[in-house]
Amino acid sequence: MPTKKDLLTYLGSGVSFLVLMLIYSASFIVPEGNRAIVTQFGRPIAGAERSPGLNFKLPFVQDARFIDSRILSWDGSADKIPTRDKKYIWVDTTARWKIVDILKFMQTVTNEKKARSTLDTILDAATRDMVSKHNLVETVRNSNSIFDRIAEAEKKRAQLEKDSDPSVVAAIVEEEVTGDIDKIEVGRERLSQMIKEKAEIKLEEFGIELIDVQIRRIAYEESVQEKVYDRMISERKRIAEKIRSVGRGEQAKIEGKINRDLKKIESEAYRKAETIKGKADAKAIKIYADAFSKDPKFFEFIRTMDAYKKSMTKPGTDFILSTDSDFLGKLSRE
Repeated sequence: MPTKKDLLTYLGSGVSFLVLMLIYSASFIVPEGNRAIVTQFGRPIAGAERSPGLNFKLPFVQDARFIDSRILSWDGSADKIPTRDKKYIWVDTTARWKIVDILKFMQTVTNEKKARSTLDTILDAATRDMVSKHNLVETVRNSNSIFDRIAEAEKKRAQLEKDSDPSVVAAIVEEEVTGDIDKIEVGRERLSQMIKEKAEIKLEEFGIELIDVQIRRIAYEESVQEKVYDRMISERKRIAEKIRSVGRGEQAKIEGKINRDLKKIESEAYRKAETIKGKADAKAIKIYADAFSKDPKFFEFIRTMDAYKKSMTKPGTDFILSTDSDFLGKLSRE
């Protein structure tokens, strides 16, 4: 049979255990990067929000529900959206968000899973609405700086074309921005900001702050993609033809220069040849004249022998001469 001392020991142990249970049930720790809401019978109490660290509540009747207070990410699914200029594109968006009013958040969407579902609905609708109100170019470019590049390229090309360097000119032509280019009024960044502004108005009632929204990826719908590829091919062909035109122009310049140089060389060679020939003829005439003046009969004999050689040694040549012809006088005996 237990003694009184044993009963007091058992009672003390029970009281200690009960106190420990009460302390354990009444205290809780909120981790860093989280906030907590204290609820009583499922409803938030006054001053229910708790910061990170050690916190207390009424044991057994109150409960603590934890909420992530860090910046969270949201990735939407790619949606097929028509633009204002009737081009279908796939738009994939992403966003960052944060729970700023924990009490309102708990009273509306209750948990993060339902919050993400709400973000899907609101952000997808805002994205579709904004993209469909603007042309395709607004979702692609952020500025009109491309027109400055075109003007600079044209200026550079005009300067380099004076140097007649076909390789440089062809390289500039290949780098030219071609086709019809539309100016943007909004741009991709501003369009993302407009999506954010439209969505965050609706998200305020859920205690959610939208940090930013970004259009992560844009892809053409298949039919539009084929048109884009056709346009790219035609642009490449146009650039290739332009480069060929530059090449043909340079070819004509080179051939013209070659012809001018060739004619100049031929003219100079002909002049020198005629000069040399004239000097040679003059020298030969002088030699003949000197020989004739020294011995006219010998000169006449040599010229006659040359005539015989040229006429009589030629195959197939027949002569019909009279016996008193002077031509054969040198061959006759006196």
